[in-house]
Amino acid sequence: MPQYLRALKGLRFRLTFSHSVFFALLLAAIGFGFRQNLREETEGQVHTALEEGWDGATAFLHVADGVPSWEEFPDDPEMEAAGLRLRAMHLLMDEQGEILSISGPYISLPTPTPAEVQRVLSRDQPETFLLEAASGAPYLVRAGRISGSQGHHYYFAIGRSLEPSVNTVRAFTENYFIALPFLVALTSLLGWWVAGGVLKPLNEVAHAADKITGSNLSLKIPLRGAGDELDRMIDNFNQMTVRLHESFDQIRRFSTDASHELRTPLTAIRGQLEVALLTAKTPAQYHEAMLQALEDVERLSRMVSVLLQLAQAEAGHLVLERVRLDLADVVRDVVDQFEPLVEEKNLTVKTTMQPGLTVMADRMQLDRLAGNLLSNALKYTPAGGSVSIAVYAHAQTRQVCLQVEDTGVGIAAEDLPHIFDRFYRVRGIQSHADHGLGLGLSFVALIAKAHGGHAEVSSTLGKGTCFKVYLPAAAPAPSGTVAPAPHPDPVTANSVH
Repeated sequence: MPQYLRALKGLRFRLTFSHSVFFALLLAAIGFGFRQNLREETEGQVHTALEEGWDGATAFLHVADGVPSWEEFPDDPEMEAAGLRLRAMHLLMDEQGEILSISGPYISLPTPTPAEVQRVLSRDQPETFLLEAASGAPYLVRAGRISGSQGHHYYFAIGRSLEPSVNTVRAFTENYFIALPFLVALTSLLGWWVAGGVLKPLNEVAHAADKITGSNLSLKIPLRGAGDELDRMIDNFNQMTVRLHESFDQIRRFSTDASHELRTPLTAIRGQLEVALLTAKTPAQYHEAMLQALEDVERLSRMVSVLLQLAQAEAGHLVLERVRLDLADVVRDVVDQFEPLVEEKNLTVKTTMQPGLTVMADRMQLDRLAGNLLSNALKYTPAGGSVSIAVYAHAQTRQVCLQVEDTGVGIAAEDLPHIFDRFYRVRGIQSHADHGLGLGLSFVALIAKAHGGHAEVSSTLGKGTCFKVYLPAAAPAPSGTVAPAPHPDPVTANSVH
C-alpha cells in the first residue's frame, strides 16, 4: 500500500480530520451567530434613531392650510442643526395622497399609493417598514399621522438608510469567512502535531508488540510519568507481557516435563520388548516381559489421563457438580481409605473435625483434593511419625479450612514457591520408591481455585509440613431442607494407629 494511503487510513489523520471538520463547523456557526447579532444590533440602532427622529420631527413640523413649516432656532445652533437633520429625508402628503413636501433620498423611494396613505392615516400609532431605492439601497421608513390646522390629518414619513448597517455586516462576513480557511488550516496543523504527540506512546506500543516473540517476552515500555490513560494502557501492556512470559514459560516447562515423564515409561517398554525379543526363549519369559510392559503401559495411560485432566482444569473446563457437603464427613471417609497404609507404616493419624461446616462442592473433586493431601503427608512421613488432620472454621474470612500437617522430611524454603507447580518434586527426595508424577499438589491448588478457594503451605526442613486449603462456606440451607445430621460433639479428636 502506498505511504500516503496508509497515512490517510491512520488514526492520526482521522483524529486531525475530525478535529478540523468539527472546528470548521464550530467557527462557521460562531461566524453566522456573530453576523446575525451584528445585523440585529446595527439595525436596532437605526430603529432607535428613527423612532427618536420621528418624535423630534413631529415636534418641529407644523402644517397650516396644507403648508408645512419647520420651527427654527436662529439663536440655538445645536437645535437648528438638529432640525436640519430631521427634515433631511422626509415626505409629507395630504389625505388625497398629494405630496406637500419631500426631501433628500426620499425622492428615489417609491411613493405610497392613496390606499396606503389612508391605511396609515387610519392608525393611531406610526408604523415602520423597509423600502428599497431605485439604486437598490435599503431604507428604513417610519410613517404615521400628524394633525394640522382645522382638524386636517396628514401623512408624514421620515427615513434612515440601512446601507451602512448592510455594509458593516457584509464586511464582517467577507473578512471572517475569508479568514476561516486559514484558521482551519492552522488548527489542522496544530491538531496534526498534537495528535502525533498523543499517539506516540501508541506507536511505541505497536512497535514493541511487533518485536515480541516467544523468546522475547521480557520487553517493557517505559512509563511517561503522566499518570493518564496512556500510562495506564502502557502499564497494562507491560503486565500483559509479564503474564504472557509466565504462560510461555509454563508451557515450555509443561512440554519439557511431559516429554520427560512420558519418555521414561516408553523407554522402559521398548527396552523390555527388545530384551524379550533377543533373550526370551520360553513362553514364561515372554509372559513376564509382556506383564512388565503392560504395567508400564498402564502407568503411561494413567499419566496421559492425568495430564488431560490437569489441562482441562487449568483451562477452566473443570466441570463441577456442586452439592452441599459436610467437609468433616468427606475427610473422615478419605481417612478411612488410607488405614491400611497407616498401619503398614506404623503412623499415628490425629483428626480434629468440627461438624456442621458445609461447602458447596463437587464430591469427587473434594475426595481427590483430600486424598492427594493425605497421600502426600503419609508418603513423606517416616515410620513412627504422625499426621494431623483438622477441619475448622476460619473466623476472619468466613471460610472452611482443611489442614493436613505431618512430621515428615519437610520442604526447603527455596522449594516452597514451586510446590504447587505441575511435575515439581522436591529435590533430594526424588529417589523415593513411589515418588509419583508430581501432579497431586497441582490438582489440590486447581481444585481449590475452581471452588473459589486457595491452598497454602508452610514447612520446616526436617520437622514437617503443613498444608491448608480454604474453601468458601456454604450459605445457610433454606428453611424446610434437611441439613446433615450433626455430630454429637462440637469438636472431635481421634487417633488412628
